[in-house]
Amino acid sequence: MTRALILGGTADASLLAAEVARARIDAVYSYGGRTRAPADQPLPTRIGGFGGVSGLADCIRRERITHVIDATHPFAAEMSRHAVQACAQTGTPLIALERAPWTKGPGDNWIEVADVTAAVAALPETPAKMFLAIGRQHIAPFTTKPQHTYTLRFVDPPEAPLPFAADVIVSRGPFTFDGELELMRTRGIAWIVARNSGGDGARAKIDAARMLGLPVIMIARPKLPERLRVESVAEIMQWLGHRACLGA
Repeated sequence: MTRALILGGTADASLLAAEVARARIDAVYSYGGRTRAPADQPLPTRIGGFGGVSGLADCIRRERITHVIDATHPFAAEMSRHAVQACAQTGTPLIALERAPWTKGPGDNWIEVADVTAAVAALPETPAKMFLAIGRQHIAPFTTKPQHTYTLRFVDPPEAPLPFAADVIVSRGPFTFDGELELMRTRGIAWIVARNSGGDGARAKIDAARMLGLPVIMIARPKLPERLRVESVAEIMQWLGHRACLGA
């Protein structure tokens, strides 16, 4: 019997959960717990961390998991590394559902950097209005450039004071091209700092930056251990031994 564990939290993971439920595959959907009001899923759902590699391995054994699908955010590196190690310890097949990264195209003004520290270093010294589209866990390093005016966008309102004054937008994607254009124009955004998440749900800001000729400091994805990786729900369903009937 197949019993899958979906490490989720992304739009792709939700699409996968819907397809798994339609196929009546026994599965558990896991949220990391960072979002206060996560979207409902058509599968039994757990919320919160596992307690490291050993905790995840214990969960796999306890729940009799036969397949693990890592459909977390491309920058959820710790969870992805834990999944590789826990699956190796338990002998459980692992696959990653990972959207392709964005690639620089004509008209894009990207400054590509390796991590958040390098992104801070790439900011100009002259004061400017910055849109930090990087998630609340990664904003603290920007305190070293206090001369800038920052706009942040979160899914949930911040629970604790931010490390610097900022214009905070509370909104859940996906975001539209027209909406991102309006955001950047009305707030006078001059620079954007983004993570190379890939996919369509967060791409609108990159397209809007191209239209406006704005520089984008693009943070590369973290390096992860070697693992089986695919880019579509259909490929995951085939890996699970079921035909995909997307849209049925």
